[in-house]
Amino acid sequence: MAAHQPRHVPVIPGKRFAVLDPATGETFDEAPDQQPDELDAVVGRAHEAWRNWRADPGARTIALLEAADAVEAAGADIAPLLTREQGKPLAESYKEIARTAARLRYFAELAPQPQPIMDGRPVRSEIRWRPLGPVAAIIPWNFPLQLASAKFAPALAAGNTMVLKPSPYTPLATRLLGSVIATALPEDVLTIVTGHEPLGARLASHPGIRHVTFTGSIPTGRAVAQGAAASLARVTLELGGNDAAILLEDVDVERIADRLFWAAFRNCGQVCMAVKRVYAPARLYSPVVEALAQRAKTAVVGAGLAPGTQLGPVNNAAQLARVEDYTAQALADGARAVAGGRRLDRPGYFFAPTILADVPVDSPVVTEEQFGPVLPVLPYGSVDEAVEAANDTGFGLGGSVWGTDLDQAEEVADRLECGTAWINHHAELSLAQPFAGSKESGVGVAGGSWGLYGNLRPFVVHRPQEA
Repeated sequence: MAAHQPRHVPVIPGKRFAVLDPATGETFDEAPDQQPDELDAVVGRAHEAWRNWRADPGARTIALLEAADAVEAAGADIAPLLTREQGKPLAESYKEIARTAARLRYFAELAPQPQPIMDGRPVRSEIRWRPLGPVAAIIPWNFPLQLASAKFAPALAAGNTMVLKPSPYTPLATRLLGSVIATALPEDVLTIVTGHEPLGARLASHPGIRHVTFTGSIPTGRAVAQGAAASLARVTLELGGNDAAILLEDVDVERIADRLFWAAFRNCGQVCMAVKRVYAPARLYSPVVEALAQRAKTAVVGAGLAPGTQLGPVNNAAQLARVEDYTAQALADGARAVAGGRRLDRPGYFFAPTILADVPVDSPVVTEEQFGPVLPVLPYGSVDEAVEAANDTGFGLGGSVWGTDLDQAEEVADRLECGTAWINHHAELSLAQPFAGSKESGVGVAGGSWGLYGNLRPFVVHRPQEA
């Protein structure tokens, strides 16, 4: 990192907390346990930095492009640290860093445009766009850098400053990322704070914060919204999903099996928009189960830093316990583990990639978001039945339809109650598209120009027409 000389976020000396390696379950480093009362000073500095940051869009573009270059140059330092604390294979950490740099570049070049109002009156009216002020982001542990950049890139491009809190399970790579980016930005434009609750709750409810964006569970999202309501701050919430994949009668099982498997098991299943339920026609049920089970049995599970690893550990002990509990309950209710079904007998938080068949439809592994390497496969008798089952949930993030007849697949996809539907693939997003959930999966829109304008407020100017 010598080439970057990163400027770390100032931290008042005090408590620190342990950061564990999920591949061993042991502490390998520490992070500052910042306290809620420190946020007043942090937010105050963010407000001071905002005065200049908002004033020069051209300078912002240059700074964000330089930040993207710095992130790419620091990849060899950031990626192993991300893998060490999160657990994902090293190659996946490099992809996350590349996505972070790409998002910085995308938003650096995306500028809000004035919009004339044509309403027939003898005045010239125009909508212009102004930044909100200091904003906050609270991010989870599954994609710490990618989700952080999804929040800070549009916010900074819009002219806001940001205070960002990563999960206490994955604070280190985010702090390092912040230090690298800080070499290209004015001081206090982006501040990373780390610590346990109630740090996040205080950040969400801080009266100096004008927008709170959060990714995580539904209960925590509700708490964040309640906190932000105290100061009437805007909120954007991405609250997870229980995405269904519907396989149609004409699907080529072997042709789609790899894509379907990795759509469910990427990042050890710890993806909000991963496939978490598969609905297969009764005629193809056994071939689908066997094809997925074969891939689960041959997937290479190991430490993320080990060569050849395809699936790392579950990130933390609490999440591993959740995966174990959901799997055990399904098995107790009559489900079969065609592959996996157990924790692996080794140090760390490893769970065997699991394919469950004959799962009761009301099992929590079907109705809830398991967020781990477990996939239930369920049979259906008609497409209507499959669509009804896919939609019978409080979640509404994504879904997919798989088949040979693309017109039919699109007709079925159009019936899914979710924010994004894919055909013959899943969980692929471009930087330019909106990302939003329906029902309890979210509030607000991220991604593309929607993400930029979500960090701005309209300002309308009226003037008489020239005589």
